[in-house]
Amino acid sequence: MKINRTTERSIQILELISKSNEGLEMDEICERLSIPRTSCYDILVTLVHMGMLEVNIGVKRSYKIGLNAYRIGMSYTNNRNISEIISPALKELSKELQKTCFFGVLEGNKIVYISKFEPENPIITTATIGTKNPVYNTSLGKAILSTMSEEKIRVLTADIDFKPVTRFTITDRDIFIKNIEVVKSRGFALDERELEEHMECVGVPIFDEKRECIGAISASSLYRKDEDYMALGDILKKRALEISKSLGFMP
Repeated sequence: MKINRTTERSIQILELISKSNEGLEMDEICERLSIPRTSCYDILVTLVHMGMLEVNIGVKRSYKIGLNAYRIGMSYTNNRNISEIISPALKELSKELQKTCFFGVLEGNKIVYISKFEPENPIITTATIGTKNPVYNTSLGKAILSTMSEEKIRVLTADIDFKPVTRFTITDRDIFIKNIEVVKSRGFALDERELEEHMECVGVPIFDEKRECIGAISASSLYRKDEDYMALGDILKKRALEISKSLGFMP
């Protein structure tokens, strides 16, 4: 397969500039991508002409992503159904972790399970597609709430009766909100046998191109004392970020 060198360099330039909030000068672009100045200049002029880049004129000219590049990126996310992106990734994650994986969204103060994938020898879970569970004792619910302000969390949980579903369920609103602060700091939530006493779940929020939380993914399995749930949370964070980026999210 023959690769067009100019096209390849154009895309490399767009990718590099997209990662810089302040924009980049031509000299820096040339240095970081090892592109000759004359070639880089011609590409930049063309990309500006096509609306793919914008020019900031200060002491030195710098380049930022243009409106046309944003429109093209938006058309990608607009033309793809969320489930088309999340379902394959969730299926692969279930296979990788050998755990039951879910994608759920918030409906009122409950979690609705939208997708579910199981490994070859699954542990039976009560949650199925369409099931609704409270936000306060699910990793999915905690993960989604962790993207909100404390004020919004208090409003959303105001009508919840914090019932002890298991002996590990958090039944005090203030303690629950402190738990959400922990979730915010580490980037993933734990359902520590709070919904089903024999199950432990890890959940991470998913974001779209507007940087808004659209739901969360989780991995569930039988509770084991020797399981490293912190490491599992870190793995899930990485996979969730990959999914979010596929939906147009830019960290």
